Amino acid sequence: MQHATADLCDDHIDKLQVAEPIFLDLGGSACFEGEIYTLKVFEDNTLVRSALEKDGTGKVLVVDGGGSLRCALVGDNLAALAIKNKWRGIVVYGCIRDSRQIAEMEIGVKALNTIPTKSVKRNEGQENITVRFAGVDFRPGNYLYADEDGLVVSEFQLIVGQ
Repeated sequence: MQHATADLCDDHIDKLQVAEPIFLDLGGSACFEGEIYTLKVFEDNTLVRSALEKDGTGKVLVVDGGGSLRCALVGDNLAALAIKNKWRGIVVYGCIRDSRQIAEMEIGVKALNTIPTKSVKRNEGQENITVRFAGVDFRPGNYLYADEDGLVVSEFQLIVGQ
Protein backbone atom coordinates (compact mmCIF):
# COMPACT_ATOMS: atom_id res chain seq x y z
CA MET A 1 0.00 0.00 0.00
CA GLN A 2 1.50 3.32 -1.08
CA HIS A 3 1.46 6.21 1.37
CA ALA A 4 1.47 9.82 0.15
CA THR A 5 4.45 11.69 1.56
CA ALA A 6 2.24 14.73 2.26
CA ASP A 7 -0.12 12.59 4.37
CA LEU A 8 2.83 11.05 6.20
CA CYS A 9 4.16 14.52 6.95
CA ASP A 10 0.72 15.62 8.20
CA ASP A 11 0.43 12.64 10.52
CA HIS A 12 4.05 11.90 11.51
CA ILE A 13 6.27 14.95 10.91
CA ASP A 14 7.91 14.47 14.33
CA LYS A 15 9.04 10.96 13.28
CA LEU A 16 10.29 11.83 9.77
CA GLN A 17 13.34 13.14 8.03
CA VAL A 18 12.33 15.03 4.89
CA ALA A 19 14.84 15.04 2.03
CA GLU A 20 15.81 18.28 0.34
CA PRO A 21 14.03 18.52 -3.05
CA ILE A 22 17.05 17.69 -5.21
CA PHE A 23 15.86 14.51 -6.97
CA LEU A 24 14.24 13.94 -10.34
CA ASP A 25 11.61 11.21 -10.75
CA LEU A 26 13.02 9.04 -13.53
CA GLY A 27 11.37 5.63 -13.14
CA GLY A 28 8.01 4.48 -14.42
CA SER A 29 6.65 4.44 -10.85
CA ALA A 30 6.94 7.77 -9.05
CA CYS A 31 5.52 6.24 -5.85
CA PHE A 32 7.50 3.64 -3.96
CA GLU A 33 8.39 2.69 -0.42
CA GLY A 34 10.36 0.09 1.45
CA GLU A 35 13.09 -0.87 3.85
CA ILE A 36 16.38 0.90 3.15
CA TYR A 37 19.46 -0.96 1.93
CA THR A 38 22.44 1.35 1.37
CA LEU A 39 25.58 1.59 -0.74
CA LYS A 40 28.35 4.18 -0.68
CA VAL A 41 30.27 4.27 -3.96
CA PHE A 42 32.03 6.82 -6.13
CA GLU A 43 31.85 6.56 -9.91
CA ASP A 44 31.88 2.74 -9.61
CA ASN A 45 28.64 0.76 -9.92
CA THR A 46 30.01 -2.74 -9.28
CA LEU A 47 28.35 -2.92 -5.85
CA VAL A 48 25.12 -1.53 -7.31
CA ARG A 49 24.90 -4.54 -9.63
CA SER A 50 25.77 -7.01 -6.87
CA ALA A 51 23.12 -5.50 -4.55
CA LEU A 52 20.43 -5.59 -7.26
CA GLU A 53 21.26 -9.26 -7.97
CA LYS A 54 19.98 -10.05 -4.44
CA ASP A 55 16.37 -10.49 -3.41
CA GLY A 56 15.02 -6.97 -2.90
CA THR A 57 11.51 -7.87 -1.78
CA GLY A 58 10.17 -4.94 0.23
CA LYS A 59 13.38 -2.93 -0.12
CA VAL A 60 14.64 0.32 -1.64
CA LEU A 61 18.26 0.61 -2.71
CA VAL A 62 19.79 3.92 -1.60
CA VAL A 63 23.04 4.69 -3.43
CA ASP A 64 25.30 7.44 -2.11
CA GLY A 65 27.27 8.20 -5.24
CA GLY A 66 28.91 11.25 -3.69
CA GLY A 67 26.73 13.51 -5.81
CA SER A 68 28.94 12.88 -8.85
CA LEU A 69 27.55 14.19 -12.12
CA ARG A 70 30.35 12.64 -14.21
CA CYS A 71 28.97 9.13 -14.82
CA ALA A 72 25.85 7.02 -14.39
CA LEU A 73 25.53 4.49 -11.58
CA VAL A 74 22.28 2.91 -12.88
CA GLY A 75 21.12 2.17 -16.42
CA ASP A 76 18.31 0.18 -17.99
CA ASN A 77 20.02 -3.19 -17.47
CA LEU A 78 20.36 -2.59 -13.72
CA ALA A 79 16.79 -1.26 -13.51
CA ALA A 80 15.57 -4.44 -15.22
CA LEU A 81 17.62 -6.49 -12.75
CA ALA A 82 16.01 -4.58 -9.87
CA ILE A 83 12.54 -5.38 -11.21
CA LYS A 84 13.43 -9.05 -11.70
CA ASN A 85 14.61 -9.29 -8.08
CA LYS A 86 11.60 -7.41 -6.69
CA TRP A 87 13.26 -4.18 -5.50
CA ARG A 88 10.66 -1.46 -4.91
CA GLY A 89 12.86 1.44 -5.93
CA ILE A 90 16.29 3.00 -6.28
CA VAL A 91 17.47 6.39 -5.01
CA VAL A 92 20.76 7.60 -6.47
CA TYR A 93 22.75 10.54 -5.11
CA GLY A 94 24.33 10.77 -8.53
CA CYS A 95 23.24 10.11 -12.11
CA ILE A 96 21.53 7.43 -14.15
CA ARG A 97 21.44 6.78 -17.89
CA ASP A 98 19.02 5.11 -20.31
CA SER A 99 16.37 7.42 -18.87
CA ARG A 100 13.87 6.92 -21.70
CA GLN A 101 13.84 3.15 -21.12
CA ILE A 102 13.79 3.46 -17.32
CA ALA A 103 10.83 5.87 -17.52
CA GLU A 104 8.84 3.01 -19.10
CA MET A 105 9.78 0.45 -16.43
CA GLU A 106 7.62 -0.34 -13.41
CA ILE A 107 10.13 0.75 -10.78
CA GLY A 108 10.69 3.91 -8.80
CA VAL A 109 13.95 5.68 -9.57
CA LYS A 110 15.05 9.02 -8.16
CA ALA A 111 18.40 10.56 -9.04
CA LEU A 112 20.09 13.94 -9.32
CA ASN A 113 20.22 13.86 -13.11
CA THR A 114 21.07 11.85 -16.21
CA ILE A 115 24.32 11.45 -18.13
CA PRO A 116 25.23 9.03 -20.94
CA THR A 117 28.65 7.94 -19.62
CA LYS A 118 29.06 4.68 -17.72
CA SER A 119 30.91 4.17 -14.46
CA VAL A 120 34.19 2.40 -13.87
CA LYS A 121 34.30 -1.15 -12.47
CA ARG A 122 36.77 -1.34 -9.57
CA ASN A 123 34.56 -3.18 -7.06
CA GLU A 124 35.06 -0.36 -4.55
CA GLY A 125 32.64 0.97 -1.99
CA GLN A 126 30.77 0.07 1.18
CA GLU A 127 27.38 -1.48 1.74
CA ASN A 128 24.72 -1.39 4.42
CA ILE A 129 26.18 1.56 6.30
CA THR A 130 24.50 4.85 7.25
CA VAL A 131 24.89 7.40 4.45
CA ARG A 132 23.94 11.07 4.52
CA PHE A 133 22.82 13.35 1.68
CA ALA A 134 19.89 15.66 0.92
CA GLY A 135 19.80 16.51 4.64
CA VAL A 136 18.80 12.95 5.61
CA ASP A 137 20.55 10.06 7.36
CA PHE A 138 19.69 6.91 5.41
CA ARG A 139 20.13 3.99 7.83
CA PRO A 140 19.82 0.35 6.77
CA GLY A 141 16.54 -1.03 8.10
CA ASN A 142 14.79 2.35 8.23
CA TYR A 143 11.87 3.01 5.87
CA LEU A 144 11.81 5.27 2.83
CA TYR A 145 8.63 6.68 1.30
CA ALA A 146 8.77 8.46 -2.07
CA ASP A 147 6.30 10.04 -4.47
CA GLU A 148 5.98 13.06 -6.76
CA ASP A 149 6.13 15.41 -3.74
CA GLY A 150 9.41 14.11 -2.40
CA LEU A 151 11.10 11.60 -0.20
CA VAL A 152 10.82 10.99 3.55
CA VAL A 153 12.54 8.54 5.89
CA SER A 154 11.33 7.02 9.15
CA GLU A 155 12.95 4.67 11.67
CA PHE A 156 9.78 2.57 11.57
CA GLN A 157 7.15 1.55 9.06
CA LEU A 158 4.34 4.12 9.30
CA ILE A 159 0.57 4.04 8.92
CA VAL A 160 -1.40 7.10 7.82
CA GLY A 161 -4.05 8.24 10.28
CA GLN A 162 -2.31 6.97 13.41
